[in-house]
Amino acid sequence: MSRLKHTGLFYSLKNKRAKSKVGSEPYIILVSFMAVLLPSAMLLTLAPFSVTGLSFTDAFFTATSAISVTGLGVVDTEHHFTLAGKILLMFLMQIGGLGQMTLSAVLLYLFGVRLSLQQQALAREELGQDRAINVKLLVKKIIVFAVLAQLIGFALLCLRWVPEMGWHKGMFYALFHAISAFNNAGFSLFSDSLSQFNDDALVLLVVSALFIFGGLGFTVVSDLALNGRKGFRHLALHTKIMMTATPLLLLVGTLLIWLLERDASLSGLETQQQWLAAYFQSATARTAGFNSVDLSQFGSAALLVMILLMLIGAGSTSTGGGIKVSTFTVAFLATWAFVRQKRYVEIFQRTISWQTVTRSLAIIVVTGAILTLSMFLLMVTEQAPFELVVFETISAFATVGLTAGLTETLSTPGKWIMVVVMIIGRIGPLTLAYMLARPRPTLIKYPEEQVLTG
Repeated sequence: MSRLKHTGLFYSLKNKRAKSKVGSEPYIILVSFMAVLLPSAMLLTLAPFSVTGLSFTDAFFTATSAISVTGLGVVDTEHHFTLAGKILLMFLMQIGGLGQMTLSAVLLYLFGVRLSLQQQALAREELGQDRAINVKLLVKKIIVFAVLAQLIGFALLCLRWVPEMGWHKGMFYALFHAISAFNNAGFSLFSDSLSQFNDDALVLLVVSALFIFGGLGFTVVSDLALNGRKGFRHLALHTKIMMTATPLLLLVGTLLIWLLERDASLSGLETQQQWLAAYFQSATARTAGFNSVDLSQFGSAALLVMILLMLIGAGSTSTGGGIKVSTFTVAFLATWAFVRQKRYVEIFQRTISWQTVTRSLAIIVVTGAILTLSMFLLMVTEQAPFELVVFETISAFATVGLTAGLTETLSTPGKWIMVVVMIIGRIGPLTLAYMLARPRPTLIKYPEEQVLTG
């Protein structure tokens, strides 16, 4: 009898410990984020890293913007930071662009900690792998892919800037912008971002190619490398969606921005330059954060187009943010299927699981709640025009970094609100939801009953 009681107690404690681990994986992502963010913010307050020094609030804001690859800044990056400060920003952009699960895995491996089976499963999910795979090898491949892509961009930008600036400055500027572009960070060493290059096709096309490539995601690039030669039908469904939706969004955005601004903010440019500027702003709105024209001169309609593009964002497992292209596509397809009274959500002769559909809808609902609360708080603290608050909040959440002029004038409470928005946007709204509400699996199913909707 005593043996049975002892055995029961043993299993009770074991189950309790097991339950305590449930939901712990999202915390690893947040802890790894903060483990880099806090020391970096402290460094940016020191004289060796900034010309005049930064308050802790501004330093924390800048470090968050860099590691979340957002690009919003409260100071001028070109003139305010020393060489050491700019190198630190490059470091933060690089590790931020790799993704928090990749960063977490790298840190754990560096300290000799083996990932648990649950952590490896989360890593595979975050990195877009639906089958068993060596996570350590996968992380190495992602790092190699990122380094090679940035080296190519660095070499091409050197061709443009080294003859003009000299070897040292030209190479440093090329490296900084290659890292910033590929990681969709949006930080620039030019005070006007890339506005002075609005007629320079080489700079704009190289930079846009880098952030579009980084925004596709490692999963898509890997699938294209392995199966692209076999034909479109051999690609994974996620890759097909990305390769269809990405150019479509880019084309629609370019056309709308050109139509809305050709006689306004783009009127001073020649027709060819207008199309180049419209293309670049359409591409950069999908979480890159650079601008080749002054966005404060854009009309409300053009800003709305950019807001929608920012909210959609880039691809899953990419360096970009937003709700993600695939999330938007699945939600749109689910709505279209409902309108047509179809039982299943289908695309490219494949059926999308209801789990994926409900996950996409959950992301959109949670995102809407976070954005609504953030906008309300900013409207209280900043007393700014409605459209500027909406634009800036979505820019921060989607880790875009474009600004219509509000960020530079933020109050201290406003800066901290934006910091929280950037962190949530980078780690993901569902990760936050998982941390706040632990999952409770159950086998109980209650009787169904209809609810009036619509």
